[in-house]
Amino acid sequence: MDTIVQGILSVTAGQLVMMTIGLILIYLGIKKEYEPTLLVPMGLGAILVNFPNSGLVTQAGSEVKGALNVLFEFGIETELFPLLIFIGIGAMIDFGPLLQNPFMFLFGAAAQFGIFFTIILAVLFGFDLEA
Repeated sequence: MDTIVQGILSVTAGQLVMMTIGLILIYLGIKKEYEPTLLVPMGLGAILVNFPNSGLVTQAGSEVKGALNVLFEFGIETELFPLLIFIGIGAMIDFGPLLQNPFMFLFGAAAQFGIFFTIILAVLFGFDLEA
């Protein structure tokens, strides 16, 4: 019982704000149906990470790695999760409107041109792309 009370008393105002933001994101995703595949996981993550002394993230002075830190090192640092996310989003694209109005292909081509043009300008102005 002391552990639960100690955990509740160690909650900071910043953690409460972030948990509230997480609840708002979940509400918007479920009730208002604003991008639920994006907002619900973000809201859940915002809530879980801000639980004090939960073991989800590596605590200061602890030798044990938190579960979210292990997932971060496995998926984010190796760039596996972003790859899977973009593949999943690409699989959900609806090409119906694009096929109805083929002129929209020009907007996609312009976006791709803008990306490559920006990279070329960055290299010409001396930015390091490997950093």
